[in-house]
Amino acid sequence: MNDYRQRFFIQDSPVRGDVVRLTDSFATVTAQKDYPKSLQELLGQMLVSASLLISTLKIDGKLSIQLQSADPNAPFRFAMAECDHTGAVRALAGFSNHSDDERAIWQNTKTANDAFTLLDKGVLFISIHPEFGESYQGIVERVSDDLAECLAHYQKQSAQISTLIKLACNDTTAGGILVQLLPQTDEDKENDPDLWDRLTTLTATIKADELTDLPADEILYRLYHEENVALPDITPLHFACTCSPEKSEGAIVQLGHDEALQVLDAHGGVLTLDCGFCGKEYRFDKASVDSLFI
Repeated sequence: MNDYRQRFFIQDSPVRGDVVRLTDSFATVTAQKDYPKSLQELLGQMLVSASLLISTLKIDGKLSIQLQSADPNAPFRFAMAECDHTGAVRALAGFSNHSDDERAIWQNTKTANDAFTLLDKGVLFISIHPEFGESYQGIVERVSDDLAECLAHYQKQSAQISTLIKLACNDTTAGGILVQLLPQTDEDKENDPDLWDRLTTLTATIKADELTDLPADEILYRLYHEENVALPDITPLHFACTCSPEKSEGAIVQLGHDEALQVLDAHGGVLTLDCGFCGKEYRFDKASVDSLFI
């Protein structure tokens, strides 16, 4: 299994966590556009992060992590990644490298942290959309140029739960680990007073290539072999897109009949809407456009 989330628990303690590894779905996402290497790496980290964070919620729905630039003409405009309760993931980023200046910027942007820094005045936020009930959006404080550190800080501030997050991405695979300390009882603190300090030190030893190259059980053994770790069944993850003919039709209706016909004429009688997530194309001729406004 190339794409999965492995939950784990430290038995007889209030510690839980997850390990995520994405290969096939990461390849599908990065095949849609010729992303600069640093942006590809950041997208991989965001995909893993969404897959880790949704496991902390007891909802049927989806969680997305989004970066939005304050400048619509910036070489890096936005990025988003999401995962739902079924394990479906997808991601997309908007960027430009047409001019010499833009190409030079991306050539000097080597890592995910570098790409993250390009949006120094942008906004990082998390959106939660349950199938039933109200959606929620939270702004994530940019405490550093490292996505994992920002998200761990957000969990600590918003949910009051101590959280460790480590992320890694290479050319083919994105991986990560999340560890959380749930509220402790007085008995918990008395039985193992240095538990969190110990796990923090151990988790900090994980190397990037271990997160991308090793299976979850080996990662957890290397980190916590002196702890009593329990592993429930693995949760498969997979790429999936929510685009549809109906959504494309809705976009044309929003455009308006007259403007849709103008776009149709400008493109030789065929209006094509393509999905940035999966690359699928939806084509409409004049008859099909007219039928939407009857």
